[in-house]
Amino acid sequence: MRYVDADLVHRLLPYQRLIPWFEKKLTGEIPISEVVLTNEPAGGPNKFVTLVGWQAGELIAVKMVGVFPGNLQLQPPQATVQGLVCVFCGQTGAPQLVADGEAMTFRKTAADSGLGSRLLARGDARVLLVVGAGGLGPHVAAAHRAARPSIDKVLVWNRTFEKAQSLAAWLRDKEGVTAKAMRDLDEAVPQADIISCVTMSTQPLVKGALLKPGTHLDLVGSYLPKMRECDADAIARGSVFVNSRSGITNAGDLVQAFEAGRFRWKDIRADASELCTGIRSGRSFEEEITIYKNIGGAQFDLFTAELLMQETSGDVSNRSPGKVPDV
Repeated sequence: MRYVDADLVHRLLPYQRLIPWFEKKLTGEIPISEVVLTNEPAGGPNKFVTLVGWQAGELIAVKMVGVFPGNLQLQPPQATVQGLVCVFCGQTGAPQLVADGEAMTFRKTAADSGLGSRLLARGDARVLLVVGAGGLGPHVAAAHRAARPSIDKVLVWNRTFEKAQSLAAWLRDKEGVTAKAMRDLDEAVPQADIISCVTMSTQPLVKGALLKPGTHLDLVGSYLPKMRECDADAIARGSVFVNSRSGITNAGDLVQAFEAGRFRWKDIRADASELCTGIRSGRSFEEEITIYKNIGGAQFDLFTAELLMQETSGDVSNRSPGKVPDV
């Protein structure tokens, strides 16, 4: 069995490779996806999520992660999402690989959103706005830039301005991209061609009235009915696409727009598989506002694990758990 640490996960799964891999895998048979969300017994904000993806006769991927929002306030701080991804043989059930759960989640989630931009955003998109400067922030910035190389400027907004400044500085120093921290989200939204929201917000942040024609809006954080990253105006103005129809009725942005009478579930234009196979079309015209709701899904964890298996097969096979040497 192989163990792959976070550094090696990030090194072996660049978004330039992972995004087209997702696109390819979504043209084939989609694995089954099951999710178990367990709330903290004492009624606190913490959750534990178990996701199972199963490709018949091939692979089983099980992700086990805790989501503990208060971890960043600990001394020393810890990651909000921590856990493991385990891969088993789909023919025998034998364990084959264990990988860092936070790194795999970051890679999977950001690549999924990058795929949305690849399929739906305008080809001339230049300005990306990242809403939320947590752990996913640098990853969605990298994924959207990999999907749309025309992006030459990144704006960053966060409730805590200092965190937005830190991410913008990191993007300038490490990624060599023009990046600016924004104090006023309402000022930033009309400037953006692509907006990627990666927050734990329960209140709408992006106002639909401020979206300029042709914007692509990527919604990642609202995975529960009470969570929300945009208002109902945004959902009503845009053409709604989803990464998967499984679990989509838990997506707070859509649930609350539905409850307000501004959205119908039949308004979903297509999921990612339908777009990749060409069964349904994406953007219809240049000024169309497109919305991609990324609700996650174990099938994407399985796709990510499958590529990692391929990339590590010649380097770390049959090693006991422990840090994998650099390759």
